[in-house]
Amino acid sequence: MFRRAFLLPAAVCYFLGVWSGHALDWRGNSAERLTSSVQAASTEIRVGSKGASVAMSVSDIRPEAKLDGKLRVICFGAHPDDCEIKAGGTAALWAAAGHHVKFVSVTNGDIGHWREAGGPLAQRRNAEVQRAAEILGITTEVLDNHDGELLPTLENRRAITRLIREWRADIVMGPRTNDYHPDHRYTGILVQDAAYMVAVPFFCPDTPPLKVNPVFLYFADNFQKPYPFQADVTVGIDAVEARKLDALVGMESQFVEGGALGSADLIAGGDAKRDERRRTVHENFAKRDRTTADKYRQQLVAWYGDAGKSVTAAEAFEVCEYGRQPTKDELRKLFPFFGR
Repeated sequence: MFRRAFLLPAAVCYFLGVWSGHALDWRGNSAERLTSSVQAASTEIRVGSKGASVAMSVSDIRPEAKLDGKLRVICFGAHPDDCEIKAGGTAALWAAAGHHVKFVSVTNGDIGHWREAGGPLAQRRNAEVQRAAEILGITTEVLDNHDGELLPTLENRRAITRLIREWRADIVMGPRTNDYHPDHRYTGILVQDAAYMVAVPFFCPDTPPLKVNPVFLYFADNFQKPYPFQADVTVGIDAVEARKLDALVGMESQFVEGGALGSADLIAGGDAKRDERRRTVHENFAKRDRTTADKYRQQLVAWYGDAGKSVTAAEAFEVCEYGRQPTKDELRKLFPFFGR
């Protein structure tokens, strides 16, 4: 009887100890990583006289980017096309100068079409942004979150933080948080949430923190409340506008076929109708970039001097107050297109 009374609590204590160890292990590793291309880090719980410590092996995590003196830029969009619209030209300019640019779509876009959905659409949209990346000379990645279902969870915050750290970013871009689409809003929140956490050593300790906080910037938009977009940097993209437009027209699921709110009428009529749609998409995006150049003409002249008067296509960005606050001279180094 005595042995039974002793063994029962001992077994319970053993079970609780094993369970708590697994709980600590789950909290410490990288299994919550959203993208399937990264494996979990292995974690070992060690108990000593001063309590439990967590020892991590990062051998299975994607290696850190190697620094070569070039700028490292990472841009986050909610869907596979957002970054290309907002920063495709500036990314092409950076890439042409040898700098490193990565676009990340935080969802896979799997409901962004009127006829297709699910895995086949996600694969199609991933292929579209991969082709766009080849045209622009950059790297791209699509995270496996469902379109329309993104939330600013702790797991997603960790994923964004890790991506910025792994890229060893100098510049981080993303949308503002006032937007018609919930995925856009929450992508903006997740990027803002990472603006401090990328430097905190024991947040995602499996990925080395950044020693210098990057400069965070917002993409341009036309929303007015609670306050309108305020351009701090405007980049003339005339030299690469043709490449940007080619990349966008190539995203046929979204623009030629109209995406989630399109219809069969847009492409009814065979190849001739599809070619007509491609020309329309090309002109609409060209007009959009011309409008940006005209809207921020004074900014262009301030950055480029008299040459800014003749810029016909542009992209604009606002510095986020949560990251490092650059001086104008530092912005010239981060956007090395303006001359002196």
